Amino acid sequence: MAQGFEFKPGDFQVPNLPIKRIIIFIVAILVIVVLTSSFYTVNANENGVVLRFGKYLTTTEPGLHFKMPYGIDRVYPVEVAYQFKEEFGFRTASAGVRTRYSSNNFEEVSWMLTGDLNIAEVKWIVQYKIVDPVAYLFNVRNPLETIRDVSEATTRLIVGDRSFHEALQSERRSIADKVRVHMQLILDKYDSGISIQLVQLQDVHPPTPVADSFNEVNRAKQDQETAVNEAHQAYNKEIYRVQGDAQRMLNEAQGYAIERVNNAKGDVALFDAVLREYLKAPQITRDRMYLETMNKVLSKIENKVVVDAKLENILPLLNLDGKGGK
Repeated sequence: MAQGFEFKPGDFQVPNLPIKRIIIFIVAILVIVVLTSSFYTVNANENGVVLRFGKYLTTTEPGLHFKMPYGIDRVYPVEVAYQFKEEFGFRTASAGVRTRYSSNNFEEVSWMLTGDLNIAEVKWIVQYKIVDPVAYLFNVRNPLETIRDVSEATTRLIVGDRSFHEALQSERRSIADKVRVHMQLILDKYDSGISIQLVQLQDVHPPTPVADSFNEVNRAKQDQETAVNEAHQAYNKEIYRVQGDAQRMLNEAQGYAIERVNNAKGDVALFDAVLREYLKAPQITRDRMYLETMNKVLSKIENKVVVDAKLENILPLLNLDGKGGK
């Protein structure tokens, strides 16, 4: 049988602790708890949104601040000096000197229908900042999802108004600017406290299943353009050569015409000058012209015999040197 134990009144004694020390200890713990829950720190790139009993009270700047303890005041830090980035159609697995991207497919986001009923795979990023922390926390239920939904809807709207080649090449900058402006208008209507800083199209290309066919078509078009350019080059070369020859012939004809006209005018001026001198002294002019003419003619004859027309009884002799025919 189990043996019973009997306790007597003097067997146990409770130590006598000073009540004053216990009270001081409890008060110190309470003070520490109160002090710990009464101060908070806001980091350099943040603002602190303070709620008292769930109602907005104030927004505090970076630094050490006091608040009511025991959950009376609650502080929600919001990064207002940081630029956030959202990626669409791709994910950055690890950033660095050689950025590595996720291998997952994001066709549900990146595939879009263009204005000419083609499918384009569009990848883009959105950078934004929080300019109103109170509106950011309380006016929109899920700010991140809201930004993603607004960005995707806006990009599909803008890309849907462009042709595939415009989205691929010429209108990339315009599309990005219009997406940024339209997103900001929607977020301002929501009073979200968000400012869109940048929208940048990273890549626009055909979907992977049809990329090879699209590249083949582009290569064929490039070959066609090359052939057309070469034909235009040969055409222009020949046309310019013929036009140059025609212009040269025209210039030569015009020069010849000007020369003939100038020569004719010179001859007329010379004749007029001679006529004026002739009218002043006709006989002298006739003699001078006769002498000048005879000088030109006789200067070409080597042996000359001059016989006076009035000379008589002398037989004119020719070829005195015995050369030539009689």
